[in-house]
Amino acid sequence: MNILRKLDIFDVIWYNLFVFKGDMVMKGYVLDYVNENEFKKLERAIKKYNMLAFKKLNFEYYPALRNGKFLGELVSSNKKNGTETYELKLPSDRMFTQIHGEVKLVYTVHKKDEIVMLENITPSDILLEGHRSELTTYKGIMISKANASKDMFKIDLLNMLQDK
Repeated sequence: MNILRKLDIFDVIWYNLFVFKGDMVMKGYVLDYVNENEFKKLERAIKKYNMLAFKKLNFEYYPALRNGKFLGELVSSNKKNGTETYELKLPSDRMFTQIHGEVKLVYTVHKKDEIVMLENITPSDILLEGHRSELTTYKGIMISKANASKDMFKIDLLNMLQDK
C-alpha cells in the first residue's frame, strides 16, 4: 500500500494496463524484416490497391503474430535451425486473384529467438510495379504495363466464361 501512495496517477494507470491485462503485456515475438525497404514498398502498394488486406494485415495478423499465433499454412520447417515458414493468404478480389495470383504474406518464425521474419508479399511483381508508377485498370482490375495485353486477354476470357 505504501508503494502505491508514492506513485503518481500515471504510474498506476500504466501498471494496471500492462500488469493486470494479460493481452497487453509487452512480451512475445518481435517482427523483423529480411529486406525492410522492399517489404515497406510492398506494404504501401497493398495499402494503395487493397485497403482491406492492409487493414487485416496491420490490425489482425501482425498483433496475432506478435502474440505467437502463427496464421496461415505451414510451408516448411527446419528442426535444426528451429524455424518454420508460413504463407498467409490476404483477402483480395476474386478477379484479381485469377489474373495475378493469391495475395500472400510469407514469413519465417525463429522459435528459440522469438522473432518473426517478414519475407515477402506476393504477387510482388505487380505490387512493386504499382509502387513505382500508377497502374492502369481494365474493367476494374489492375493491369501491369509490362504485360498489359496478356492481362487484358485474361480479363476478357474470364468475363466471357462468367457470362455463359
